[in-house]
Amino acid sequence: MSKLFVIQSNYIPWKGYFDAINKADVVVIYDEMQYTKNDWRNRNKIKTSNGTQWLTIPVLMSGKFGQKINETQVFDKKWAIKHWKTLKQNYSKATYFKEIEELLFPIYNNIMTDNLSEINMLFIKAILYYLGITTKIIRSKDLVLHGDKNERLIGLCNQLNCNRYISGPAAKSYMDLELFASNHIKVEFLEYSGYKVHKQLFNDFEPLVSIVDILFNEGPNSRDYVFNDL
Repeated sequence: MSKLFVIQSNYIPWKGYFDAINKADVVVIYDEMQYTKNDWRNRNKIKTSNGTQWLTIPVLMSGKFGQKINETQVFDKKWAIKHWKTLKQNYSKATYFKEIEELLFPIYNNIMTDNLSEINMLFIKAILYYLGITTKIIRSKDLVLHGDKNERLIGLCNQLNCNRYISGPAAKSYMDLELFASNHIKVEFLEYSGYKVHKQLFNDFEPLVSIVDILFNEGPNSRDYVFNDL
């Protein structure tokens, strides 16, 4: 029974993003969706001595209605080196800084695209590799999408021969579970709890930050803090 998970690309996402990918057999990165401002597509939080801080990729808004995530472009060529300097400033004393620097710095230092989706995928793929996650990743642009939200998801399951669909808990408000059942697809909702507390620099523990916080502090032990059994 193959499991499908569908998600939009995020910038250096939190641990739950990678936990969900690990639970699936196939993941569709669905970037045909409308780009939303002040969301996770182009930003994420890190831990600092002054609390959490946003790292935001500056993007252009075309002004047209319905600008898609995969149409969104970066406008400041210097954003990457600024982000790396911020990461180095806040994590240079972390136990595995040098190891994760070898993973992330070459990406920040050699980004050759201004497309937000492509940038996000560079980081996502590198982190998947580091964590040993081998789930098959497919871009939505390579698939046929039609119908409303529920019909599109069912169509993706059918195209990819998946009879189980993994969903985030927020989707309970709009998913037509009877429609999935009538199409012989079982829906499983993720539970974002039960994660172990990982080492952190600075003050009180903050769970809702980018996965880079775990990587810098736990290195090769990161899998123990990214995956839960719920």
